[in-house]
Amino acid sequence: MRDFEVALKAAGDPTRTRVLKLLESGELCVCQIQGILGLAPSTVSKHLAVLKAAGFVDDRREGKWIYYTLAPASRNPHVLGVRALLGGPLDRDRTILGDRRRLRALLRVPLAEICDLISARTLARPLTRRPPAERRS
Repeated sequence: MRDFEVALKAAGDPTRTRVLKLLESGELCVCQIQGILGLAPSTVSKHLAVLKAAGFVDDRREGKWIYYTLAPASRNPHVLGVRALLGGPLDRDRTILGDRRRLRALLRVPLAEICDLISARTLARPLTRRPPAERRS
């Protein structure tokens, strides 16, 4: 029962759900996740630590970057069932669709540029969001 509770609590947070939905597209560096969500590095790291502890994600280090991916198998038997719940109507959610749109744009930028920009400043909003003046036209 404890594993079930851990899986539900980990995936039940809206930000962690967004991270899981982003990772459905494949492996992402922490700085890419930060850029899409527009959150501070410490906030993203805390969410990723919860997802990792629950068995949802795996990580690997390559040089100065840490990459996360959905865990193909988990020590928590409830992870796959909870991940299955995150499909369906949630795939059409406005927030998820916006995250995926930002992800597509961000993937066109070299990883080193993204990580350098993120480490140079704390983002107030996602990297790929256009300024309000540009959106009005």
